[in-house]
Amino acid sequence: MKNTGKKIIPFAIAILLIFIDQAVKSLAVSHLKGRPDYPLLAGILEFSYLENTGAAFSSFMGKQGFLITLTVCAMLFLIIKYIQIPKRETCRYFPMKSALILIISGGIGNLIDRLCNGYVVDFIYFVPIDFPKFNIADCYVCIGMAFFAFLCFFYYKDEELDFLFTFRTK
Repeated sequence: MKNTGKKIIPFAIAILLIFIDQAVKSLAVSHLKGRPDYPLLAGILEFSYLENTGAAFSSFMGKQGFLITLTVCAMLFLIIKYIQIPKRETCRYFPMKSALILIISGGIGNLIDRLCNGYVVDFIYFVPIDFPKFNIADCYVCIGMAFFAFLCFFYYKDEELDFLFTFRTK
């Protein structure tokens, strides 16, 4: 039973993160769509509704089939890598698991939008730098990727990352 809990908890966390993303996007649709921008911090941060048919920075606009295929492949790859994380030294790999859960949750959150709506709901906007609008799932992916990169460069030894470059478990 103890081992089953260790497998269910990461799955439950991912489901919770995806639920939060989808719930916040639903609130954005109901409170922002068709309405003027809502300043949270005047001149700094505002909520501004956007239906993004592209990817990051609105690249690949209207290429939903490609983006869905790319996302599904990337998520499957990351899930495989998550499963391949060495079972020994569980605490040592907890940061890596956390980073991957964030990335996977964000990717799936935006994938749900693409599949259900044909676009991703973006609504967070940083005014001073005119940064592209984004959402909670984007935050998960960016934070997860930054954490993942930090771990790969500064935390793990090269041999501890061997599982990332193979499709077989030892």
